[in-house]
Amino acid sequence: MTDYAIPLWDTPCLPVAGGKPFPVRRIYCVGRNYAEHAREMGHDPDREPPFFFTKAPDAIFTGTELPYPVKTKDVHPECEMIVALAKGGRDIPVAKALDCVFGYGVGFDVTRRDMQSEAKELRRPWSLSKDFDQAAPCSQLHTVKEVGHVSKGTLRFTVNGEVRQESDLNKMIWSVPETIAFLSGLITLQPGDVIMTGTPAGVSAVVKGDSLVGHVDGLTDLKLKIV
Repeated sequence: MTDYAIPLWDTPCLPVAGGKPFPVRRIYCVGRNYAEHAREMGHDPDREPPFFFTKAPDAIFTGTELPYPVKTKDVHPECEMIVALAKGGRDIPVAKALDCVFGYGVGFDVTRRDMQSEAKELRRPWSLSKDFDQAAPCSQLHTVKEVGHVSKGTLRFTVNGEVRQESDLNKMIWSVPETIAFLSGLITLQPGDVIMTGTPAGVSAVVKGDSLVGHVDGLTDLKLKIV
């Protein structure tokens, strides 16, 4: 057993329906993967190459009460389907990409929008507007063996029962296998990697006391209260 200079931290994990916890290695997020969301953010939704940003594994949050993030007054939870990988590789063909998938779940890409907007105006990196404590709340995962490969169905996000976002997974600009294949051309994917697949139109601010529900057909809802 290796003796480390400081105590080794616990590996961030996602619960798995009927199974053992899934250890999270890295989190990759696809930007502007729904045309209507690209438009509302002021961008051309044509099929340009996908781009990615990251969140630290310990941004994973699996509780029910999400603390309102610090250093912001404009918090936007973006509802997305997440994909957990059991296998990785480099330059994975689209036709073989789904062989890497362990399972699917629901996640919120929580964004400090005011911080992001200011960084964009100053032409500075906006990584900390996306990557901070509890910035990646996620539901439990459902395995491919249980639910198959999820490529269509309703994605819906409600706040206090009011629908804010609603679309179909088949409206992704880049599908799950295409996303995996493209990303594997940029870096070597690894078992334990999680991909947040992008959010549809309707992103907006939440405040303390709001009750959030993220839904994807066939998966466990992600339910949180902002505290």
